[in-house]
Amino acid sequence: TMSVKAFKLVSAVEREMLMGDKNYINIECIECCGKNLYIGTNDCFIYHFLLDEKISTAGKITFAATKQLHKYLGLKKPVSELKAASALTRLLVLCDNTITLVNMMNLEPVPTGARIKGAVTFAVNENPVSGDPFCVEVCIISVKRRTIQMFMVFEDRVQIVKEVFTPEQPCAVAVDGYYLCLALTTQYIILNYNTGVSQDLFPYCSDEKRPIVKRIGRQEFLLAGPGGLGMFATVDGISQRAPVHWSENVIGAALCFPYVVALDDEFITVHSMLDQQQKQTLPFKEGHILQDFEGKVIVATNKGVYILVPLPLEKQIQDLLASHRVEEALVLAKGARRNIPKEKFQVMYKRILQQAGFIQFAQLQFLEAKELFRSGQLDVRELISLYPFLLPTSSSFIRSHPPLHEYADLNQLTQGDQEKMAKCKRFLMSYLNEVRSTEVANGYKEDIDTALLKLYAEANHESLLDLLVSENFCLLTDSAAWLEKHKKYFALGLLYHYNGQDAAALQLWVKIVDGDIQDSTRSDLYEYIVDFLTFCSDQDLVWKYSEWVLQKNEEVGVQMFTKRPLEEQEKNNINPDDIISCLNKYPKARVKYLEHLVLERKIQKEKYHTHLAVLYLEAILQLKSVTTDNCTETTELLFKLRSLLQKSDLYRIHFILDKIQGTDLHMESAILYGKLEEHEKALHILVHELKDFHAAEEYCIWNSENRDLQYRRRLFHMLLSVYLNPGTSDCALVMAAVDLLNNHAAEFDAALVLQLVPDSWSVQLLSPFLAGAVRQSIHTKRMTQAALGLAQAENLIYKYEKVKQKGTPVLLSDKKVCQVCQNPFCEPVFVRYPNGGMVHTHCAASGHLNSNMTHDSSSSSNQT
Repeated sequence: TMSVKAFKLVSAVEREMLMGDKNYINIECIECCGKNLYIGTNDCFIYHFLLDEKISTAGKITFAATKQLHKYLGLKKPVSELKAASALTRLLVLCDNTITLVNMMNLEPVPTGARIKGAVTFAVNENPVSGDPFCVEVCIISVKRRTIQMFMVFEDRVQIVKEVFTPEQPCAVAVDGYYLCLALTTQYIILNYNTGVSQDLFPYCSDEKRPIVKRIGRQEFLLAGPGGLGMFATVDGISQRAPVHWSENVIGAALCFPYVVALDDEFITVHSMLDQQQKQTLPFKEGHILQDFEGKVIVATNKGVYILVPLPLEKQIQDLLASHRVEEALVLAKGARRNIPKEKFQVMYKRILQQAGFIQFAQLQFLEAKELFRSGQLDVRELISLYPFLLPTSSSFIRSHPPLHEYADLNQLTQGDQEKMAKCKRFLMSYLNEVRSTEVANGYKEDIDTALLKLYAEANHESLLDLLVSENFCLLTDSAAWLEKHKKYFALGLLYHYNGQDAAALQLWVKIVDGDIQDSTRSDLYEYIVDFLTFCSDQDLVWKYSEWVLQKNEEVGVQMFTKRPLEEQEKNNINPDDIISCLNKYPKARVKYLEHLVLERKIQKEKYHTHLAVLYLEAILQLKSVTTDNCTETTELLFKLRSLLQKSDLYRIHFILDKIQGTDLHMESAILYGKLEEHEKALHILVHELKDFHAAEEYCIWNSENRDLQYRRRLFHMLLSVYLNPGTSDCALVMAAVDLLNNHAAEFDAALVLQLVPDSWSVQLLSPFLAGAVRQSIHTKRMTQAALGLAQAENLIYKYEKVKQKGTPVLLSDKKVCQVCQNPFCEPVFVRYPNGGMVHTHCAASGHLNSNMTHDSSSSSNQT
């Protein structure tokens, strides 16, 4: 896999410092506690050094070891193991199967000579169970076969706690609390020395390979498994992490989060616990010790000691990002969470996400970039600033320092590739559109919306208009210049309108319609302007452009007056008389406006009704003067005029009548005479001049609407009289009279009709009328009889009630008092109420009844 520079190998103790020219001296074991470094050799010496870490101005780390002391143990055997117990200021030394307690500072054995005998190897419990801070728990593999012993080691004494037997001979051990992780001859096991319960982990042949048992954290161990696997196991016997792949001949291993470091004959290998990949390989020959001490990883050959210095995680992450290894960088950054304070981590992690986002963005991986920008809460201006000229000139934005990426701008990033540039712009459009309404935009909505407007305009994108007609924060100066540059004049008008500059907007739009400037955004721009003026509350603007609008198209243009909001029209913000004056030059528009006032708004003003009628009349006469035939337009105008004359009662009838005199508008004359109640004249015109009998009948009907039956009958009788005028013997009139009677029998008084009709008419001719009249007469008679019967029945009920009332005697004596004045009755004259109450006649007449009396009389029985 790709490498990471996670560690650097730095020399700590040079060969000369330890052995000079004595080649036979070899390092057997090491221990490090704080700055104290202890080395045990094969010739039974312990060396004590002080390690000083130095960092140069360039950030290079070096170690200076100062020798403090060396001590010969006098056993002529190698020093096998060293363990410091800093709380006791003691060093535990294993030499010749005996663990001796010596002072950490002067390396002298404790005066009591306390020691543990018969130990092959030992381990200190880093998760002790005793709870005594001045006591160290030690586990030894005994020289006795298949035996483990637990000791408590104090400052100057030792005490055996437990002896445990194992199924096979143990050869390596690590301790955590009550749990022992043991490498036996053929397998690894977990053994609880308190309960004796053991659990097999996995097989392993200790004869072929050196086992590794390493406690790496609370209740977790690292083991050298079969097939060169570095296996993780918990005290419950399960593996919570995937194994790492080592070489077959690993000698030692240690954990330096998030890495597992392993040593073999030729190399130090570094694997990540986060993704199990090998990250680094350091050549290291003749190494035989690798151990970690409080996070410090130390390796040693027979002759020298070296420290593996980890590079800061942030530096490692930045190196990965620089190599565009985004996934690995993010995995490492997440893993670093446990080593870094929360606030610092969050700041660092957000920045890494943002950097990763820009790497993905540069590779046109837009989905991934967007997600990283979103998670990293990127100041979106960082992205906008990559695109030349998109940020407003007034923006105070300065790019992050140190920079989040290596690009000056989009041209450099895409190396001038226009297709890539277009893709990047499309991405920014969608990204800005998504974030503009979220909290990401807070504080710099102007920058975002202005950039979005510029992108839309440049790309000729349909969303440009949507942006400008909805709530937006586009900066006027910047946006206006950009829209003008890209010839988006209609959109520029919308921008002016949004910023309250309607005059500037209209000026632009009018220029487009007049062809002074080119913009094909809207083919219906003229209609749009009319609509805009319709809802424009600035009257000066409406008047300013009214002439231009009406000259273009009278009938569409007039809508700016007829379709104004109702509440504004009701307030008469623009005086209708002023509008009519303005429209005098535009006859079609004037008619439409008067129709709007009279027919739609139903304004009850004589001058408008008369004016409209006159305009209709003049137009009809004008058309008639040109052509004798009634064209569609004439017919339509005649219909409108008749409708107005019939339905309106407000126009000046005599004035219109004078204008009609001498024309062939007979129907209209008849309607006007009808309005003057001169029905004979009207009917005469309809019957004798127009010879339109159906119209004459209709005249009688509409003129008697909302009037009583007598009025209606009078009109029909008038019409019949006109038909039957003794001076005429026109057969058509006779037939019209017959049809009138037969079709409208109910509208006539049959007795009067029979006096009017000529004697020569046969009964058969009038049979429908007569049958209807007789039926109507009989129906009326029967209805009258039914009404009379009901009235008589009601009268009978009242009579019965009266008799019932008389049947009950009324007793009056001088002891009874009037219910109103409370005085006795002096004469037998009184008024009695239905509830039985009696009062003087004068009291009843005076009407001074109190409220009780009123109440009693209202709640009394229903006697009458």
